[in-house]
Amino acid sequence: MLCASALVVYGKDDTNAGKRLQESTTVLQEVMDAGDKSIPQDLLNRAQCIVIVPGLKKGAFIIGAKFGRGFLSCRGKDNIGWSAPGAIRVEGGSVGFQIGGSEVDVIMLVLNPRGAEKLLSSKFTLGADAAVAAGPVGRTSSAETDAAMRAEILTWSRSRGLFAGIALNGATLRPDPDANAELYGKKVENADIVAGKFTTPTAAAPLLEKLTKYSPKK
Repeated sequence: MLCASALVVYGKDDTNAGKRLQESTTVLQEVMDAGDKSIPQDLLNRAQCIVIVPGLKKGAFIIGAKFGRGFLSCRGKDNIGWSAPGAIRVEGGSVGFQIGGSEVDVIMLVLNPRGAEKLLSSKFTLGADAAVAAGPVGRTSSAETDAAMRAEILTWSRSRGLFAGIALNGATLRPDPDANAELYGKKVENADIVAGKFTTPTAAAPLLEKLTKYSPKK
């Protein structure tokens, strides 16, 4: 149930956050519509949370730097449905972006409650604070490696039409309060967004529709 103090939500799509939500929706749709080259359906069905970062930039500030802004959504109460999106920033990480292009789309699946708790913390580093592995590609995850089975987070990247699992060790994820302020009217915590304390912004409706389409429940 939404709390009585839920904020008035901005529904305009012309904000930077709104545009990134549109791009995130497109990334998810195109990846999941790729058939045998998509994220395995059984892994998406198992996921506690998903992170989508459209157009993560390489070398934006200094040599080797990585920077991107995107969104997370987690399973709702009783693992049914997806939450309103919380904004996140990705910084650093020198491994796994060598598949070409100055920008890559990144998707991460968080597979257990412990990983979801870390995702909603103030900051954590992939590979150090949470076990991460390159995600398998295909309709099913039957080709999973032992590392992927033990990982809390699986990661994929897409650039110039190529979609593949990547080892995203060293990347730091943290909340993006400025983007949340665009969507929710003030700087709010991702944990409160995921808990259902704020109404889903109009700009986020297409993304949640796609998440529901591709993975309606666990």
